[in-house]
Amino acid sequence: MFCKRLALLIFSPALVVFSTFAQSAPDATVHVDITPTHQINSFDPDSALGSSLDVLSRRDIDRVHTPHIVQESLSAGWGPITYRNNSELRMAAWHWNPSGTWSDAAHESGYFTGSTELKTPIRYILSYALPHRGFATSGDRPVQGPNLSYWKSNPYLTSKFTGESDALHPQWIIVDLQSEKPVNAARIQWASPYAKTYQVEYWAGTNALDFDGGPKGEWKSFDSGKIANAQGGTVTLALAAAPVSTSYIRVLMTESSNTCDEHDAADARNCVGYAMQQIQLGTTDASGKFTEVSRDPAGHAFSYSASSIDPWHSVEDVRDGGDYQHTGFDLFFTSGLTNNLPAMIPVTMLYGTPEDAAAQIAYIEKRGYPISYIEMGEEPDGKRAMPEDYGALYIQWADALHKVDPKLKLGGPVFEGVNKDITLWPDAQGRISWMGRFVAYLKDHGHLNDLAFVSYEHYPFAPCTVSWKDLYREPQLMKGIMQVWRDDGVPKGVPQMVTENHLSWQLTGPMTTIFAALWLADNIGSFFEGGGTAFYHSPIQPQTVNQTCLGWASWSNFVSNENYEIKGYTSPYYAAHMINLEWVSHRSGIHQMFPASTDLKDADGNLLVTAYAVHRPDGNWSLMLVNRDENNPHTVQVSFENAKEKHPSFFSGNTAWISFGSDQYVWINDGPNSHPDPNLPPAAKSISDANAQTIFTLPKASITVLRGKLSN
Repeated sequence: MFCKRLALLIFSPALVVFSTFAQSAPDATVHVDITPTHQINSFDPDSALGSSLDVLSRRDIDRVHTPHIVQESLSAGWGPITYRNNSELRMAAWHWNPSGTWSDAAHESGYFTGSTELKTPIRYILSYALPHRGFATSGDRPVQGPNLSYWKSNPYLTSKFTGESDALHPQWIIVDLQSEKPVNAARIQWASPYAKTYQVEYWAGTNALDFDGGPKGEWKSFDSGKIANAQGGTVTLALAAAPVSTSYIRVLMTESSNTCDEHDAADARNCVGYAMQQIQLGTTDASGKFTEVSRDPAGHAFSYSASSIDPWHSVEDVRDGGDYQHTGFDLFFTSGLTNNLPAMIPVTMLYGTPEDAAAQIAYIEKRGYPISYIEMGEEPDGKRAMPEDYGALYIQWADALHKVDPKLKLGGPVFEGVNKDITLWPDAQGRISWMGRFVAYLKDHGHLNDLAFVSYEHYPFAPCTVSWKDLYREPQLMKGIMQVWRDDGVPKGVPQMVTENHLSWQLTGPMTTIFAALWLADNIGSFFEGGGTAFYHSPIQPQTVNQTCLGWASWSNFVSNENYEIKGYTSPYYAAHMINLEWVSHRSGIHQMFPASTDLKDADGNLLVTAYAVHRPDGNWSLMLVNRDENNPHTVQVSFENAKEKHPSFFSGNTAWISFGSDQYVWINDGPNSHPDPNLPPAAKSISDANAQTIFTLPKASITVLRGKLSN
């Protein structure tokens, strides 16, 4: 019953806060520049405003893809959907099709390629742990498996597949000692293939692995750290006469023995790259006795980051628990969750093969399912992959995918949500920008045209420190990071897309307060104001309420229990209605966006009201106003100004006023029973006589849409 009531948006005039009566003066004037040559963007909501679907349990997959939950999920008004690849996020392979072939069929192991045959529709996708992750822990909670053996680098980054010298794609292992330790020796147990040429280095500085914040320092080779003509096996290296105090040690490998590992020697992928069983760090005394460094006093275990991982695995490595699945593509495309629109689809790249990616897309196209875009891999910055390595894989995958369909639109790098440039250790030219080096790699190799779009996530605020004043920061954060990517070299004609989004990367209390609604409106408005092309808010399906560091909250648009019984709606749900059903119009065509602004500020200089204006295909002008003042309503007049006209225009005649804010919605923190009260839809009123003198009231902490025609 909730769905019918809210989908129809039955408005209550009693809730309206609105005034047209004469006042001495409004608090501010909203200026909209409608000069045709000043248009700042254009977009079609059916391709530009969407939501996302991520990993679920098998039980949840069955419940989400039912008619009732699909109907509820779509009632928020979002258009297209993007499918997220959590397997690659967590350093695992996925089998998008349970049927397929192994490169070593006799042992059901090796490199798996899903079948393109159209047999039983695919309902679930399973993840497989990677045995050759070994001791490596870089990534987000790696999927655990029974057969962790040794670390081995990705064979697709060797000259066999890149066509370049291995020295141009050096592979590495970094040991994070958690705090500074004295080191002048290393004991390395190599597997095959081993490194013939490598060097052991220490980090002089801080934050060596913090690509988001920016590493501060440099890698320095130990006095005796450069090794040539190595023979593998277990070696103890005396690296320097005196210990060096450092927190990070890197083994940088540039030449492989190209000796085969323990698997099928007939497959070249088993015979290239580098493999290491174990690494220990410590000191040696005058007699050459090796003593391993002590563990961190706080009890933190050492961590091991790897430049890449071999995607080899076997049938035994399946993660077959019901708590961690992906939705099968047949179920995804036929349940209705795609809203009958082309969907953005991922392919695994960091832990997959180009053959499997090509087979996946061939299968989807053979079924006749529409694809809008293809994202290549998942969060390479979070895996600390080098931009040149990601670029080398990108080119191989692009070649394979475009053989299936030359018209496919490919993109990435699918960055984690950041507010500033992702930087890393300088290359030979001194370049530190991840995006800049990736774009340069594609350009230098004649493949920049394969980058049809740039995608990234947006999670701007730390979960436990979100405050009301963060609202004032959002438009600058959104437009700022978009400009960073352009400054890094992303060509002007390459679209930018936010493909995963919420106000924080972890669940936090403000996600269900009125804060989240206002934030989302500003987030989307500033994204398109900054020139963005497609925006996907996360997630589409209901989720339960859980405890956070700032109260109880849900990721989703709904207040629901574990059985997907929807008890109410969260503030992002209503914000979605304001954006998708009031500000813009889906299934109608291209909207043109023009600059809009106010100068209403508080005593600290914070802008209290933001404005986003679009000219809709139906001829109406639609203005979304966000009153970020938590405690006070504000009054505004609206002036539409064309530099070619002598006089401004105004809303004229029948004009819609729709508002949602703290008068309709208050989140009540009550543990597992947390809920909104009141929990009402937006208030609305039709103004029959709007004119130049009309003063519009923006309730406190609210989103208001004004929509109508202009005076001549």
